[in-house]
Amino acid sequence: MDSLPFVKMTGAGNDFVVIDNRSLNYTLSTEDIAWLCDRHFGIGADGLLAVEPSDHGTADFRMRYYNSDGGEAEMCGNGARCFARFVQGLRRADPERVRFLTPAGLIVGEYAGEDIRINMTPPTEVQMNQSADFGWGEIEYHFLNTGVPHVVLFVDNTDEADVVPMGRAIRQSTLFPRGTNVNFVQVTDPVNLIVRTYERGVEDETLACGTGVVASALAAHRTRGLELPLRIQVRGGDILAVNARSDENGDFHEVTLAGPATEVFAGEIKLFASGPPRWVATPLPLGSSV
Repeated sequence: MDSLPFVKMTGAGNDFVVIDNRSLNYTLSTEDIAWLCDRHFGIGADGLLAVEPSDHGTADFRMRYYNSDGGEAEMCGNGARCFARFVQGLRRADPERVRFLTPAGLIVGEYAGEDIRINMTPPTEVQMNQSADFGWGEIEYHFLNTGVPHVVLFVDNTDEADVVPMGRAIRQSTLFPRGTNVNFVQVTDPVNLIVRTYERGVEDETLACGTGVVASALAAHRTRGLELPLRIQVRGGDILAVNARSDENGDFHEVTLAGPATEVFAGEIKLFASGPPRWVATPLPLGSSV
């Protein structure tokens, strides 16, 4: 591999390295991806997104998502919105929307001005009103898999929440053998939430988490009686919107997540056969074709 063109993107502060791998010419190891996402020695990102060709007739592309530790994950809500923005200029059947496959299922992204609205797969493994002692005494939590596993904790004030130590303890709990993301949720009024998230794979708090925002909104609807749609402020400062339909059995359908997704810069990086990748020349201007 001589060089790797990329675009740095952000969705509500959740940032990603995005590469166009429709040709399948790029093969990145776990170590390569971790290096590219490293904020001190690489480009810096919460994860890496790869655009690949779809082998399914109903999808335009396949989305591969890797956490900053290099491990592949099933889904990332903010990543999916950035993915949809990245492929907006690429050829596809419908100019108003894009369909792409993920391990969590088929995702449809719609272009709504500055925002991207994506459908989310209905949550699975829903366990509301659970309790456990994670080291701070017995606390109530809620669990949903919104493409990836999420614990939701309601708190009085997110500014005072011990997000990293509590998030790490819960993420590593034997109750969740696959690990879990952990969301700290403050209800500010009947239509607004504030959410902070500790992310598995990043192993730290991130500025936003799309699947976590969805899990938090659905848990607030189910356990606090808040009506959907809900507006969620994330640590990065942006507002995301979650909507869904709940049937008479309490099951969720037509789950959507909407919010901004923008390019930060584009560039090119070289991966050497031995040693870490190194920058090549200067980043390309924003909006350049890569």
